[in-house]
Amino acid sequence: MSAKINTLGALETAELIRKREISVKEAVSAVIAAAEEKDKEYNCYTTLCPEKALEKAEKVQALIDSGDIDSPLAGVPVSVKDNICTKGIRTTCSSKILGNFVPVYNATVVDKMEKAGMITVGKLNMDEFAMGSTTETSYFGATKNPWDTSKVPGGSSGGAAACIAADEAIIALGSDTGGSIRQPCSFCGVTGLKPTYGTVSRYGLVAYASSLDQIGPVGKNVADCAAVYSIISGKDEKDGTSMNFAPFEYTAVLNGDMKGKKIGIPADYLGEGLAPDVKEAVMNAAKVFENMGAEVEIFPMPISKYAIPTYYIIACAEACSNLSRYDGIKYGYASPDAENLRELYIKSRSEGFGMEVKRRIMLGNFVLSSGYYDAYYKKALKAKKLVQKAFFDAFEKYDMILGPVAPTTALKLGESLSDPLKMYLGDIYTVMVNIAGLPSAAVPCGFDSEGMPVGMQLIGKPFGETEILRAAHCFESATDFSAKRPQMA
Repeated sequence: MSAKINTLGALETAELIRKREISVKEAVSAVIAAAEEKDKEYNCYTTLCPEKALEKAEKVQALIDSGDIDSPLAGVPVSVKDNICTKGIRTTCSSKILGNFVPVYNATVVDKMEKAGMITVGKLNMDEFAMGSTTETSYFGATKNPWDTSKVPGGSSGGAAACIAADEAIIALGSDTGGSIRQPCSFCGVTGLKPTYGTVSRYGLVAYASSLDQIGPVGKNVADCAAVYSIISGKDEKDGTSMNFAPFEYTAVLNGDMKGKKIGIPADYLGEGLAPDVKEAVMNAAKVFENMGAEVEIFPMPISKYAIPTYYIIACAEACSNLSRYDGIKYGYASPDAENLRELYIKSRSEGFGMEVKRRIMLGNFVLSSGYYDAYYKKALKAKKLVQKAFFDAFEKYDMILGPVAPTTALKLGESLSDPLKMYLGDIYTVMVNIAGLPSAAVPCGFDSEGMPVGMQLIGKPFGETEILRAAHCFESATDFSAKRPQMA
């Protein structure tokens, strides 16, 4: 084989395993070796589990050899964001307060991947409890962008996007609460999918904001993400918000064209604050779609200006409730200096949570408090309905919506931490998708003047994953942005 296994895509790896050109053990060993070699520089992983992964590889190989497993990704190693529970493997949410937590059960998505013959090789760094846009709030230190190690990889799934860009993983699983898959994919020049809310079980995902969180794949190309989505999606009785819907067939994404498709671009996505290089790359992508036969039109979406306050009020309100369970009693970090129960609560949380998490807990408690509930939280819920209506009105005219993922390319390390409001405003184009519960795919579409990747997102109707991934695949086939990787030493 001329190419190193860790540089291959997921479907490509699975095909080589089926043809007996490589073994499952070789695939797993290649990813572990790449992670051990490179991760001192990029800090993508919080935990590697080589022994467990290699033991599992032998079992999966036996099932493949006997014909007892039928899956498009059998034998493929997968790296998992550290807020998705993995039985017997430390799951920390990149927080001191969960630094010693080892789940006794798998998240539903992990069970589904294991049933399909995929092998978890490690857990990925992230912003603490998924609260951040840079992967700098991690207790385990910042992840670096493989395109430029002086810059952030994005967040909160920065470890997932960076490990794919650095070829430290073949495929990865992240979570997206307000852009946490799509924004790091844009910063790192890789591909990701935020699915329709309720299509992927959240059982075993450590909650940040329960009405917004969604697990999704991060990969080297559209087909790989589609194949993972076909495995992890579906109704789950353990998750009351998961829905019944027609099974997703990833092969449908690989066929079709853009002729006659109508694509809308919100004018409000192209205004003040959008970097010229990012705007140019997205508009060039629109021209590619037009050349493929699609009709592209710019339309007004004024509700966009309410996206950030609506999102942060709802997300922080839910976060302060979800994080109240970390009290130093049941599991996780307990302060050794507490002398009574009250001190145990206060010191464990004060010492265990980082500054960004504390900031969002305090904001959440404020908007839910007496006298402010109606003024903030209740209004945010009304605004959520208006955001949903704006999208549904747009989808009466357009098959999908095209826009930038982030207003800029990757920022310098430390730039956002010094100005949290700037970090929050960077989510302007992504949060509305989570508020409305829609699917969105992030795909590389260009580079800025410094050679840093630019990503676009395609937003679809509810359960419109096939439509947006097919369009993304058409774009990927017509360009070479997805094939490019950073030049690493």
